[in-house]
Amino acid sequence: MSHPFYLDFDLESWARLRASTPLTLAEEDIARLRGINDGLDMEMVEKAYLPLSRLLNLHVQARQQLAVVTDLFLGTPASPVPFIIGVAGSVAVGKSTTSRVLQALLARWPHHPSVELVTTDGFLFPNAVLQERGLMERKGFPESYDRALLLDFVSRAKAGEAELEVPVYSHVRYDIVPGEHRVIARPDILIVEGLNVLQAGGSGAFVSDYFDFSIFVDADVADIREWYVRRFLTLKETAFREPDAYFRRYSGLTDEEAKEIALDIWTRINEVNLVENILPTRDRADLILEKAGDHSIRRVRLRR
Repeated sequence: MSHPFYLDFDLESWARLRASTPLTLAEEDIARLRGINDGLDMEMVEKAYLPLSRLLNLHVQARQQLAVVTDLFLGTPASPVPFIIGVAGSVAVGKSTTSRVLQALLARWPHHPSVELVTTDGFLFPNAVLQERGLMERKGFPESYDRALLLDFVSRAKAGEAELEVPVYSHVRYDIVPGEHRVIARPDILIVEGLNVLQAGGSGAFVSDYFDFSIFVDADVADIREWYVRRFLTLKETAFREPDAYFRRYSGLTDEEAKEIALDIWTRINEVNLVENILPTRDRADLILEKAGDHSIRRVRLRR
């Protein structure tokens, strides 16, 4: 895919843009940040993510300097607000790993030590609401999110509010945890990760209006399908076996039975959402990370 609005880099060309950026993560950090079956290693951090952290650091510094100029012009005290980064992409494409790696790298730069990561899972409607509205089979589609609540959160974050509450989502229970919230205390950088965070359309504001920089994690649909099935098989042996797991009924399946169910879920739900809602937002991103079949990043496209 070539696009006139993007500069196109293979991995080696992109890696050279790291310049003298130091590697601040150790092997144990990489192991902790690695997602299920995604194969993150030190080489990928050095070649793909270090140059990206350098680029983002430059953007953050420029935005901070602009804020100082504006405050000086207005004659008002400095009022720092978070630099907001949106990370979008399909289920199982590895956007969560990308977000965690960027959080870890960016927090080690001196200009912005406080970096928070929020996933949009916490803004899904509770299962009871989805069931009432007949949307359980549409979980992850735009209409399954409390978009007003998500928009309110990012707009208040961008306004520099001191503390914000984020609902807590349990992947084991596959539901919002009633009464639980996480507090976000005005970070230097806020990463917002989710399937549809670049969604446009409709009237009024939408979430990506508040992003200072946006990233889309991309891959061939056939590769993502394979990653989804492999992840499902791994979860069958791990998280699905927990006593309160929503998908505990799948933990006793054979691998062949699990593959069949995973492919059915992917085809009926996740691939439809990817093709209809997520992929159309790709060209709204400031940067596209394109993955190969082994989860490695093979190309980077940067909006001019």
